[in-house]
Amino acid sequence: MHRTSSVDREAALAACSQAYYGHGKLEVLPKFNVASLDDIATLYTPGVAYSVQEIIARPDALHELSTKDNMIGVVTDGTAVLGLGRAGPRAAVPVMEGKAAMFKLLAGIDAVPLCIAVEKSLDLVDILVALEPSFGGYNIEDVASPSCFELMSALETRLAVPAIHDDQYGTATVIAAALINACKVTNREPREQRVVINGAGAAGTATFDLLCGMGIGEIIVNDRAGILCAGKVAAPAHHVSIAAVSNRERRLGGIGDAVRGADVFIGVSVAEQLSGDMVRTMQPNPIIFALANPIPEIMPEEAMAAGAAIVATGRFDYPNQCNNVLAFPALMRAAIDTRARRLDREVYLAAARAIAAEISDVALGPSSILPSPLSPTLYPNVAEATARVIVERGLARRDPGRGSVADNTHLLRQLVAERQSVLQRRAELHKR
Repeated sequence: MHRTSSVDREAALAACSQAYYGHGKLEVLPKFNVASLDDIATLYTPGVAYSVQEIIARPDALHELSTKDNMIGVVTDGTAVLGLGRAGPRAAVPVMEGKAAMFKLLAGIDAVPLCIAVEKSLDLVDILVALEPSFGGYNIEDVASPSCFELMSALETRLAVPAIHDDQYGTATVIAAALINACKVTNREPREQRVVINGAGAAGTATFDLLCGMGIGEIIVNDRAGILCAGKVAAPAHHVSIAAVSNRERRLGGIGDAVRGADVFIGVSVAEQLSGDMVRTMQPNPIIFALANPIPEIMPEEAMAAGAAIVATGRFDYPNQCNNVLAFPALMRAAIDTRARRLDREVYLAAARAIAAEISDVALGPSSILPSPLSPTLYPNVAEATARVIVERGLARRDPGRGSVADNTHLLRQLVAERQSVLQRRAELHKR
């Protein structure tokens, strides 16, 4: 029997419909109070003309006189919404609002949901390029594979601000962090591990890339059509690329054939792909990351009963929550604070190592391989470590100075917490 989530349907819907006023998860507030006509004249007209003139004379003044450097768009076309598939941009609005709320609460980033109805995903490129003056970066979310790969390639070529596809490298970064600590707990060397990735979409492809960067010994990737094998895959292009450098034994078949003798299973696919009997064919004490949501590839109880040493899921009602919320706020904080044009594999690996380092040796254990998103140090520390690597790799257009990104993240989180306490009091008054 599947374990139900600790958050029921009524509570989830109430969070969107019973705010202290109106509906939804977000509001927009100015940073200044207006108490007089002089205030309006200063903030709006005629005072705003001075900012316009300054930006015309000195384009970089936009960064000093607007919210651009702390404003991102959370973008989707609704083609891969959660585990619900092509639900469309309207159904995606609550997801993007929730994501925007996490950016603000966890890293102090102002984020605007941009749920865009387009004929094909690549149509997003022209739209996002046109909107670039208003945003310091874009978080791309819930865009289906394989279109997402072409989209991200085009955005990296044409945008002057960073675009991070969270379903690719946000997820992969957390998986890499979890594997670093899982290997530490089980006293294993990453280069000696045989890893199976089930799912070769956005998350699986990025995870494969980062695990290659970690020096994992052998990786086999299985998708709906079976194990990816060189000479046996003709399309899509990212499957051909994976097959060329993976599966050195040239195994064929399905997931059961892939996991036989493996040390690690990483599921970024759909529910109920792995059975207890399959786990028993793996090496002793295997590591199982069953990350499909809401129902994982195998339930933790079944995996543990079959001999798994460590089990992680993407759910918050089990230990070892391997969820991209541990990465995306800090990745974007680092990217916009350094005004990076793009991020690369080494940047994501640095973030993974920083996430892993947030668990002390004392706290590290089979049920504790990843930090909590409620940690007060996680996002400042990971953002700082990521920013330093962005600078070192020549991807930054601005070096904020050592320690500045962590300090900025701490400060912004504190300001958000102070405002949230006011909102909490409003909510309590509203209930009365």
